[in-house]
Amino acid sequence: MKILVACYSRTGTTKQVCEELAATLGADIEQIVDAKKRSGIFGYLGGGRDAMKKKPTVIGPSRYDPAQYDLVIAASPVWAGHIAPALRTYLAQHKGKIKQAAFLCTMGGSGDAGAFADMKELTGLEPAARLTLLQREVKSGQHAAKLKEFAGKLGK
Repeated sequence: MKILVACYSRTGTTKQVCEELAATLGADIEQIVDAKKRSGIFGYLGGGRDAMKKKPTVIGPSRYDPAQYDLVIAASPVWAGHIAPALRTYLAQHKGKIKQAAFLCTMGGSGDAGAFADMKELTGLEPAARLTLLQREVKSGQHAAKLKEFAGKLGK
């Protein structure tokens, strides 16, 4: 099975998890780049506002075509109970190209239900699997078992 992990990460937490997952699955990884500056406190606050309003953003060009993959794993941090604008834009741009999807999100506390609802709405697909990881789990290395279980649900 050919797998693509499409992820956006502002702080590096989601990126770390996606790199580990891609290595486990032998998958390609699409690092989605937001053209809007999201660093610092103003980037954080503006990102949360844009996520809450479900606003798209400008992203860099895609390196991989999701239509060429059997499974696309969409990954995003949770911002204000929603996915990051960069993943929203990516999924909207590639709607109809994704054959099967799985969803992954990282978060500080809560809001994964809204993020997963966003991903389902934008892909039009029921996920093969879902995974939520707390930022503190990733930072302390306690996420490995959950990540392995998620990968197992996807056939590895």
